[in-house]
Amino acid sequence: MPVESHQAGFAELDAHTFHDLLRLRIDVFVVEQSCPYPELDGRDVEPGTRHLWLTRDGAVVAYLRILADPDGLARIGRVVVAPAARGAGLAGALMTEALAVVGDRPCVLEAQTHLVGFYAGHGFTVSGPGYLDDGIPHTPMRRKPTN
Repeated sequence: MPVESHQAGFAELDAHTFHDLLRLRIDVFVVEQSCPYPELDGRDVEPGTRHLWLTRDGAVVAYLRILADPDGLARIGRVVVAPAARGAGLAGALMTEALAVVGDRPCVLEAQTHLVGFYAGHGFTVSGPGYLDDGIPHTPMRRKPTN
């Protein structure tokens, strides 16, 4: 079954698609990882936010968002793959697509610490000390401009 790639700003998303994107994020980050936190942080609707996701047979199987931080940095976050779709390289494909969107801008992310090696494979380096976020170890990472 082929995977389809999608990209949109908030104003371009229909209600059903936004529901499906949020459902995947909540199913993994809130339910699977047992982190009750306010998933709706207001950043999804910002004009500079880009939503990237993959579907298979119409179902959302992977997602991330790119935020435009006020300091000019691109911030990748909410990187998630549906449990049934893991191990197929979808996160890597989505990251490659995201970095094409980011282009030459500096980019940051807050990696779950066990995924530092994955993000390092996409050009990110550790940029600060690790910390706990909702009981999960995280590590700040940065990717410098490519030019």
